[in-house]
Amino acid sequence: MIQKTYMAKASEIERKCYIIDAKDKILGRIAAKAATILRGKHKAIYTPHVDTGDMVVIINAEKVKVTGKKLEQKEYQRYSGYPSGQKSVKLSVMLEKAPTRVLRLAINRMIPSGPLGNQVKTKLKIYAGDQHPHQAQKPIALAV
Repeated sequence: MIQKTYMAKASEIERKCYIIDAKDKILGRIAAKAATILRGKHKAIYTPHVDTGDMVVIINAEKVKVTGKKLEQKEYQRYSGYPSGQKSVKLSVMLEKAPTRVLRLAINRMIPSGPLGNQVKTKLKIYAGDQHPHQAQKPIALAV
C-alpha cells in the first residue's frame, strides 16, 4: 500500500475564529497556545509552506500574569540605529503603558519571520479590555 503525503491547498482550508480570555493566565502559556493556532499546527492538515491557521482574538490582555521575578527583571530592548539609541523598558512599565504590545511581542517571536509569517501575524487581534468587535465571526472559547 502506497501512502502519499497530504499537502493542503489554500483554497481547501476552512478557517475558524478562537477567543482566549487572558485574565489571570500566564503570559507564555497564552502565547504558545495562540502561536500554535495561528500557524495551524493544531490541525491534521498542517502544511509548513501554507497558511493553515485560524484567527485568534485575545481579550483582557492587561490582566495577564507572569511567574517569578519577571515583572522587575525582564526588559524589552529596542535600538534606533543611532548612537545612544538603545532603549530598554521593564515588563512592569510595559504592562501599564501598552499591555497589548507585551502579548503581541511574545506571540510574534514564536512565529517564523518572512512572508508566510507576516501573513499569519495579521490574524492575531489583541484587546486590553473584555470588549471586541469580532462577534460576527462567532469565536469559539479556548481554554489555556
